[in-house]
Amino acid sequence: MQKFIFIELQKFLGDKMNVEEYIKNKLKKEKLHFTLIDPDSEIAKNSEALKSLKDINTDAILIGGSTQVRGEELDSLIKSIKKFTTVPVIIFPGGVGGISRYADAIFFMSLLNSRNPYFITKAQALGAFQVKLSRLETLPMGYLIIEPGETAGFIGEADLLLRRKPKIAAAYALAAQFMGMRFVYLEAGSGASEPVPLKMINYVKKAVDIPVIVGGGIRDEKKAAEISKTADIIVTGTIAEENFEKLSEIVKAVKGVR
Repeated sequence: MQKFIFIELQKFLGDKMNVEEYIKNKLKKEKLHFTLIDPDSEIAKNSEALKSLKDINTDAILIGGSTQVRGEELDSLIKSIKKFTTVPVIIFPGGVGGISRYADAIFFMSLLNSRNPYFITKAQALGAFQVKLSRLETLPMGYLIIEPGETAGFIGEADLLLRRKPKIAAAYALAAQFMGMRFVYLEAGSGASEPVPLKMINYVKKAVDIPVIVGGGIRDEKKAAEISKTADIIVTGTIAEENFEKLSEIVKAVKGVR
């Protein structure tokens, strides 16, 4: 019985793609768009909405939120998404318990500008063995929360990076690269009134040699295209819950940037 389980697990793992290689190869040709789905959102509970993902041409699905959905519920959501799309499903962890072996990878991230060491290294240590046992591909990422920060900033006890101080964000991003992180994420917060300022994204992009991801407050195709001229990857989440047609337009705008 144990041998059978091991063989089945190896078959399961053997089917998985190298997500980091997939991302970096695609970035050689175009800018990327990731769709963030909160496991506790209405879209996550709507199979018809999940079916629409296959028509949107997003490059990856991020699964994460602050509600701590975990276990069989999280596994079930990821398996449902995989029925409708072949793009990578990446865990965007909202806590130690938000891990599923059915995903393709996990952003193993550190909230570098948190006031609480728990979000910088302790949560990562507490979850490290679970990630190893899940055999998920790890994508080390420096996570920076920019004002207003919204719920992410509140929960992560972030010392919010000031919008008018782009060099500070660039310094944090470069520190992330020097510490061996292979992605950096600038987060304005889900539902933010404004996205991360272009000037800040420019400073960060010039400072680092790793992919720059930007999320929060991106609501229309014009702003998405503008940000994509500098950032490598943009992430939208709230719009996916509100308007799939608008989400599709945003993805097209990102893909149109050269």
